[in-house]
Amino acid sequence: ETGVGKEVLVRRIYAQSSRRNAPFVTISCAALPELLLESELFGFERGAFAGADVAKPGLFEVAEGGTLFLDEIGEMSLATQAKLIRALETRRVRRLGSVTERPVDVRVIAATHADLREVVRSNRFRADLYHRVQSLAITVPPLRERRSEIRVLATELSIAAAEKLARPVPLLGEAVLSALEAHDWPGNVRELRNVIDRLVLFSRAGM
Repeated sequence: ETGVGKEVLVRRIYAQSSRRNAPFVTISCAALPELLLESELFGFERGAFAGADVAKPGLFEVAEGGTLFLDEIGEMSLATQAKLIRALETRRVRRLGSVTERPVDVRVIAATHADLREVVRSNRFRADLYHRVQSLAITVPPLRERRSEIRVLATELSIAAAEKLARPVPLLGEAVLSALEAHDWPGNVRELRNVIDRLVLFSRAGM
């Protein structure tokens, strides 16, 4: 689900991997139109399209030796999916406007809030790409199914918020923690973070 902390998990995987000293690069596949997403991923040569005054490496090249995180991969167009599956299979990418391919060594981690099996059945996601990215799947449960973590998360988030807002770290009392544990958190960890930010901002000494 949205807001469960997918990127936090991916960054921890990266930090504990053998690629932790190489780049970590992330992109949201839902945030960009098809042509722009393709050029961001694979790069382009000078003159490849109007406004391409200089060549630019894609994120596959930028992440060389490291990790490329594709958030919301379920929103990627079928045409871009086809190019992605080729890059994953051949470990080579071709910039827009180029006739040559470049080798890349990148770990790709993808995330989505969608049920990709259903998206495949509706012909909006390639089955071969689904099986490629499904080779090792991790499900991040929503916060309402991880209530035992809420106290620890609230404490960690309050420390981070206090540092960010230049405020004293509040003492979260039992009544506050119990109220946090009782909430269903439809916005997951993101919603909890926003609530803690407000608590820290308006708190005095303790709550």
